[in-house]
Amino acid sequence: MERKLKIAYCIPGLYAPGGLERVLTLKANYLAEQLGYEVHIILTEEKDKKPYYELSPLIRVSNLDINFDRMHQTTFARRVIRYIYYQHIYKKRLRKKLVELQPDITISTLRREINFITSLKDGSAKIGEIHFSRENYRNLNDVKTLASVRKFISRLWMKQLLSKLRQLKKFVVLTHEDKEKWTELNNVMCIHNPTTFETDRQSTCENKTVLAVGRYTYQKGFDLLLPAWKQVAEKHPDWKLQIFGDGDRSVYADQAKELGIASSCELNGPTTRIAEKFVESSVFVLSSRYEGFGMVLTEAMAYGVPVVSFACPCGPRDIITDGVDGLLTENGNIRQLADNLCRLIEDEELRKQMGRQAQENVKRFRMKHIASQWDQLFKSIVS
Repeated sequence: MERKLKIAYCIPGLYAPGGLERVLTLKANYLAEQLGYEVHIILTEEKDKKPYYELSPLIRVSNLDINFDRMHQTTFARRVIRYIYYQHIYKKRLRKKLVELQPDITISTLRREINFITSLKDGSAKIGEIHFSRENYRNLNDVKTLASVRKFISRLWMKQLLSKLRQLKKFVVLTHEDKEKWTELNNVMCIHNPTTFETDRQSTCENKTVLAVGRYTYQKGFDLLLPAWKQVAEKHPDWKLQIFGDGDRSVYADQAKELGIASSCELNGPTTRIAEKFVESSVFVLSSRYEGFGMVLTEAMAYGVPVVSFACPCGPRDIITDGVDGLLTENGNIRQLADNLCRLIEDEELRKQMGRQAQENVKRFRMKHIASQWDQLFKSIVS
């Protein structure tokens, strides 16, 4: 009987409803239940909180009970001191846990352990997987200081990261587009995220509804989508834009009022009925300035909804075949975004044809295909 391969994932926590948490849960469940892996997940945060997404009972979870995230409740100077101390504790506890578990492969999700994981002599091969694109990882754009200072620190930080990534057995990125950006490395490979929906349900593409989904943040570009929608609504006042997402939407509500589109634009909070919203929509629009992958595109396409998306870095170019299952738009080009939305609104047959092709093309992102690539990688490393 073939021995089970044993793998260990390192991730801060699983209690939040984030994309990384959802994807890791899906992959771990499939590897354990369908492919027979012995899967361990090692956490550092909030020991008493339950995972947000349901984990297979076959998966074994260990929590090192360090709680880095609580550092944000104190002053900057104390955070620095505590971070150094917590990193020391994390390295010590993780080494002990890996020696105890004896995994064949340990996977870092490129959080705090990436700074030391390749130095741990526990016998396991080390892999890294990143859920951001390179240009939006460690760029410090959200830090309030001089741009020159941010750029200098970011360069040093990236140089330090590259030295750690070179020591990994493999470094896995989410898109081919992003893979081309890591020119300093020769151990990079691409494995896409799996789609979270596998369904035979399909939109009729007949309802006069355009759908957008995402947190109300600068990244998601709803401040660009709303002026584009103003141009669409002037031509097609009987169509509606529905946005669903978490976060503060008050600034976008004010923008919609100023643009005079409040009656044709619904700004909603998150919903547990997102599958129904996909089925009820006829076009999906993604206005993000950047993505790590853009999993919501594959989710919409799984329901036979054609997509209009900015060709932002990174993800849409890997997912959408322009003119076949959706329309790519120059990143940030509001006029072109509006024109592409109007093109699908005005051509029902094209809309339905792209929707059917979207549902077919997105099958390549199904879990069995993505898990097979991970399975091949793990076995090639162990062998």
